[in-house]
Amino acid sequence: MEIKVRTPKDYLALAGKGMMMGAADAVPGVSGGTVAFITGIYEELIDTLRSFDLQALMVLYREGIGAFWRHVNGTFLVTLLGGILLSLLSLSRVVLFMLDQYPVLLWAFFFGLILASVWSLMRHVQGWNLSNTLIFFTGALLAYLITSLTPGTLTISAFTLFGSGMVAICAMILPGISGSFILLLMGMYAPILSAVKHFELYNIGLFAAGCAVGLISFSRLLSWAFHHHRKLVLALLGGFMLGSLNKVWPWKYTLAYTIDRHGDSVPLLQRNVLPDVFTQLTGQAALLLPALVLMAVGVVLVVLLDRHNG
Repeated sequence: MEIKVRTPKDYLALAGKGMMMGAADAVPGVSGGTVAFITGIYEELIDTLRSFDLQALMVLYREGIGAFWRHVNGTFLVTLLGGILLSLLSLSRVVLFMLDQYPVLLWAFFFGLILASVWSLMRHVQGWNLSNTLIFFTGALLAYLITSLTPGTLTISAFTLFGSGMVAICAMILPGISGSFILLLMGMYAPILSAVKHFELYNIGLFAAGCAVGLISFSRLLSWAFHHHRKLVLALLGGFMLGSLNKVWPWKYTLAYTIDRHGDSVPLLQRNVLPDVFTQLTGQAALLLPALVLMAVGVVLVVLLDRHNG
């Protein structure tokens, strides 16, 4: 893997991208992998995660920590993970507040962001053919079906904490598939978020261990696929993004609620509706104009990032 030479300013920007990924992953329905892709660091991230293998251990044994650190692109990974962690401990609270108090506006921004990301990703698929097209629509259908599932509930245990970490982290690094939404489907979203907020180190440790195993194993598959079937992988990820728009549609009507571990009511089953129907059913303002403005902001942001990243 070729290691990019970065300046301190570049690493500051990288930490900012990590914070954006962390904020996105805090929202059930938005993928940090999407942010990684539109900010131009996705493939480097996948290749970096893949580098943690037996060869890395051999480098550590034979050449020392410095060579090992370079082999695994350590500064890149630590900077990015630091940004994600900082975001989860700070910025994610703002995002979750917006999700609770101004959900239409937050969903609208992410809808524009992901919609433009589909265009950005498809633009990089050179030479569309029948195979690419079928893969694209297959990805869209899979993501749509996943985002239409009704959340369930798992009993909190060492096994479910570890297992949910493995599954969710694989989704988090796939553009269009939200790791936090997968946690929500498994009934583990609130417990994991609560563990982070209250520094429940045992639960956090089990979940993090599952994440580490999932990352190291799944990243190898992704890296291989990118290097051997790039067009098909991009088409599939573009389909995932398109299908995930089902989850981030701003105007939702809640059909059923559930009670979380703190006794608070949280939406369990929601249906997408048109803005005027949303107002009729909920009695709340649809906020159509500001929502459209935020959608446009999301689109413009992706277009600017796409041009910056070439």
